[in-house]
Amino acid sequence: MGGPALIATRNVSPLLLAIVLLALALIVPVESWAASACGQGDVVRIWTAPLVARPGEPLEILAVAIDGELTELSVTDNAGRRTNLIVVKGGGPPWSLRGTLAAPIRGSYRIEAKREGRVAACAEVQVGGGAGNRGSGEWDLATEALFAVWVEHLFDAPPEQSLSFPSLEPVLRDSRRNFLHDYLRQGEDQRVAAEPDCADLAYFLRAYFAWKLGLPVAYRSCTRGTATSPPRCDAPEIDRSFTGTTATADVFRRVSRRIMDRVTSGGGRTGLSDDATDFYPVPLKRSALWPGTVYADPYGHTLIVAKWIPQTKDQGGLLLAVDAQPDNSVARKRFWEGTFLFARTPGAGPGFKAYRPPLAGGVKGGWSLPSNSALANRSGLPPYATEQASLLPPDFYARMERLINPQGLDPEAAYTATLAALMEQLETRVQSVENGEKYMRAHPGTVVAMPKGPAIFETVGPWEDYATPSRDMRLLIALKVLADLPERIRRHPELYQLKWWTSPEAAAERIEKLHAQSIRENFITYTRGDGSPWKLSLAEIYARRPGLEIAYNPNDCVERRWGAAPGTPDFGSCRRQAPTEQRTRMEEYRPWFHEARRPPR
Repeated sequence: MGGPALIATRNVSPLLLAIVLLALALIVPVESWAASACGQGDVVRIWTAPLVARPGEPLEILAVAIDGELTELSVTDNAGRRTNLIVVKGGGPPWSLRGTLAAPIRGSYRIEAKREGRVAACAEVQVGGGAGNRGSGEWDLATEALFAVWVEHLFDAPPEQSLSFPSLEPVLRDSRRNFLHDYLRQGEDQRVAAEPDCADLAYFLRAYFAWKLGLPVAYRSCTRGTATSPPRCDAPEIDRSFTGTTATADVFRRVSRRIMDRVTSGGGRTGLSDDATDFYPVPLKRSALWPGTVYADPYGHTLIVAKWIPQTKDQGGLLLAVDAQPDNSVARKRFWEGTFLFARTPGAGPGFKAYRPPLAGGVKGGWSLPSNSALANRSGLPPYATEQASLLPPDFYARMERLINPQGLDPEAAYTATLAALMEQLETRVQSVENGEKYMRAHPGTVVAMPKGPAIFETVGPWEDYATPSRDMRLLIALKVLADLPERIRRHPELYQLKWWTSPEAAAERIEKLHAQSIRENFITYTRGDGSPWKLSLAEIYARRPGLEIAYNPNDCVERRWGAAPGTPDFGSCRRQAPTEQRTRMEEYRPWFHEARRPPR
């Protein structure tokens, strides 16, 4: 009945009544009392993993809220023993608490997520019997919030830590990161390859999540667009292989392979007002840019929002994202002009975008994708908005800077953060170039075919995997952004805390001096062709910018790929050069990199 039975009290002495009530309280199971008051909704939801909880095996618990921070996560067992879990916080929004019940025994457990001592949500889980709860089976508010939190925990690490992986595989196979690791208890993650590239990463993560939670997944085949019009997409394919079942790893491999064979970078660059898309634009508001949000730049690169670090009195804020490269490596990056490229162009609809989810109740009771107008008023979730379409690049970056650092930044702190982001980008390039060297060493005598014209940025095969034209263009832009920071202070003093400075000009002059000093004190190290390490200062890299404009070809020696030329100290170990015909065309394409402008398709 969920509680003690109602008893008659007429003609019963108060003492006898008290004894009867006490006896009933002692014999009624604790879980019966708990069940009567245990509930949750879409705004705050508790999830557990794996799907079927087993005695003696760790039970992962994740509480997710979209209406504010949670402060406590507790578990009560059959006998009434209550444990406050040690938690990892995330968000927000959405906000989350993640904890582990190390070795539960068989029986029922009550889980409570609290906010300042008050229960915000409650759930019960049965250990050693019965299936768990995968949610509604739809991309509803609670499921979308879980996806955002899952992405955040997947790529979490202290903000000062450089986070990179050779592929997505070690990330998904790490149970400390992946809340859904072995969720179906089939040993499934050991049987799945996870090597998406830049365009595939957002789709792969959605498909993986849909597989574990039993959700449909939608995707489209899209063109790459032209110089005068953004990409256009075919009708959506809505795959229901995961719905209503615990699909095997073989099923996921088949579905994910088909998705990755079909999608391209054009899926993210569709027009901002287009309805026939996989992703739709969202407002430039903190409440709308959840982890898992896609950022599509106008030239084909895609990043995924992973975490917000709020600004404090002593530390600047950060917006962190992850991306994949053609060599399948995955790394975390911070938002800045050097990595999040933005431009107004008729050939693309760039910016922050959210996934357009399949919804039940379409034609003949099937699944369909919501229109932009339906998404504009989507309750609780990031709505459709086209404000990014009206922004010029300086306005876009100024808006984002105010979101990340609403209190403004001290100019020296701004320079230090920008310098750190540039060094991260350089370290990533060290690994990318080394990957190309490994390939060339493993295939002696190979000449990688070089595409012609704009195709050098958008091709397949070894050139896509080991050439770096897109990354090098972003690097050249990043070098310019750091050097131009003093001028940015002069143009946009409202973005900075200038109370210690007599004028924006004084602050800018101080940053110019700091820049001249810092570029001599920061270094990267690459491995030369003879196996010896070589240090390059940032000042040397700036001096080598002309060489870096034609340094993307894997047929060239590693020294040339770092801008070395005859006469420079590290050039002596160069033993390989791209064919003359390729070098002639690289000189022809040099203005694209010198002017940092992608050519029209």
